Amino acid sequence: MTTPLPLSNKKVLVPRGAGQAKSFSRLIEKHGGIPVEIPLISFKPAVLDGSLMDVLGKLETYDWIIFTSNVTVETFLSFFPEGKPAVLPKIAVIGERTGHFLRERGYEPEFIPSKYVAEVFADEFIAHIKKGTRVLIPKGNLAREHIANQLKEHGSFADEAIVYQTYMPDESKQKLHEMLENRELDILMFTSPSTVDHFIEAAGENGLLEQARRCTVACIGPVTLKKLQSLGIPVHACPEQYTVEHMVESTIEYLESIHKNDKL
Repeated sequence: MTTPLPLSNKKVLVPRGAGQAKSFSRLIEKHGGIPVEIPLISFKPAVLDGSLMDVLGKLETYDWIIFTSNVTVETFLSFFPEGKPAVLPKIAVIGERTGHFLRERGYEPEFIPSKYVAEVFADEFIAHIKKGTRVLIPKGNLAREHIANQLKEHGSFADEAIVYQTYMPDESKQKLHEMLENRELDILMFTSPSTVDHFIEAAGENGLLEQARRCTVACIGPVTLKKLQSLGIPVHACPEQYTVEHMVESTIEYLESIHKNDKL
């Protein structure tokens, strides 16, 4: 008799947009789950106004540039002809995925932290640079200011540049409403505090938060975990390594532990 796969017949929320959802969905399918792609977060480039043009025009004045995600890299490079700025400072990234994304575009990161979270990045990066270092941080409009604040406390110069806007697509609100109302989601996976905020906003508008509480909830790391806990939402799985792969693995471990307890 064939052993069922760990996510067999479980409908799993994939909160990323079409461009980023494919590998996530394949991972769910690999373990027998049914991915339900509902982008809780989408991005659009910021308006290229005078302040942003000023920053992009003086890249040579910075010692380092920090990229926190693939979206940041892609959007930042889109402001330059053929996606190639004439010069870039030394590059630091928060995660290996972002590092790989940069390498595919011909850029080699010179700093990657031991853990892929802003708090660890800030501590290790500060130990790596001198006071007075000039750092540019491209970011989204909802991104935290933790890294910039820590750098400034250290005595470095940190400029933040908003290069993209974050929003929830209207069509996602409708699809999420239908899935929750019909109890068609078994597992909710959150990849950032913004995905949590948008989910709560959409579910709350339709009075469906209680429906969400019956689901297994997983998140990618401690910042997202803290956001969920602050809203009173129980979290069943959160990995020690902050990647989608490890989030899925920790969810499977949780489900298997529940299954074992049921047998006792």
